[in-house]
Amino acid sequence: MGELTVEALRDVDLDVVAGEFLVVLGPSGSGKSTLLHILGGLDIATRGTVQFEDHDLTRASDAALTRYRRDHVGFIFQFYNLIPSLTARENVEVVTDIVADPMPAAEALRLVGLGERLDHFPSQLSGGEQQRVAIARAIAKRPRVLLCDEPTGALDVRTGRIVLEALERINAEFGTTIVVITHNAAIAAMADRVLTMGSGGIRETTLNEHRAHAQEITW
Repeated sequence: MGELTVEALRDVDLDVVAGEFLVVLGPSGSGKSTLLHILGGLDIATRGTVQFEDHDLTRASDAALTRYRRDHVGFIFQFYNLIPSLTARENVEVVTDIVADPMPAAEALRLVGLGERLDHFPSQLSGGEQQRVAIARAIAKRPRVLLCDEPTGALDVRTGRIVLEALERINAEFGTTIVVITHNAAIAAMADRVLTMGSGGIRETTLNEHRAHAQEITW
């Protein structure tokens, strides 16, 4: 920023285990979103190494990063980024048209409880339903990793639980690695492991001996 150097992350040493449900907590400015973007290949670390299996993301070309994001990673954001002129099914098909072995759009929507809403437009869906369409769109790629940035941030408790149930089911049934960044400390009870971030670093790591179910979460 001009002559000022801002380090969004520093001295972060992290292994994410396949099939893990990981929750990252921390205030605004703690580095959560930057970490998620680097894990997803949206941003590139200025130093250090970021690796997914045999992919070195810090040295990958733009084309290689595009293939990594397309083939291995699903993204879910706080705001749903649905295309208003497309139905729920068509919003999911936007993704299934570009990957090698997609899940049928109708199947992905049924997995998140929207089997009866396939042909509804975003304006005909509630906020929670729109977020579940976004989840269906992400999982239709059959991603190895699902990265979620405040997936319940715009939702009330009841609707947020429904979204968390969808994530819980995907993690359990498909073994998808899920990383959720959030301000909502209550969601941490669902995780295998919880990272607490502050000032660009990992301040604390907690393991949950017993994971809570989504329906048990309240805030």
